[in-house]
Amino acid sequence: QVQLVESGGGLVQPGGSLRLSCAASGSIFSINSMGWYRQAPGKERELVAVITSGVITTYADSVKGRFTISRDIAKNTVSLQMNSLKPEDTAVYSCNALVKVTAITRYREVWGQGTLVTVSS
Repeated sequence: QVQLVESGGGLVQPGGSLRLSCAASGSIFSINSMGWYRQAPGKERELVAVITSGVITTYADSVKGRFTISRDIAKNTVSLQMNSLKPEDTAVYSCNALVKVTAITRYREVWGQGTLVTVSS
């Protein structure tokens, strides 16, 4: 069983910063990509940022230049540094990973429980 546990959400004023972290634990053989998604009230879940095992990053246009994703492959963790936050960044942020539990199994998608980020004055 593989678990993703997020931390770091909360309330922040517009223009402020927050750092989200996600740690993967359990029976892990390897992790391909790790990333962050978000879902705002009444909206569909959307990709925020993803980082591959080759440390290639992809960002949503709405967060480019403000958010930075990073990864510690040895510790199976991923972080999202969020700067210049806007009210429209308010959402539940969920960690995602593509995980193999053995050498011969396929990668499967694992999700964290989500952490709420609220940007408001």
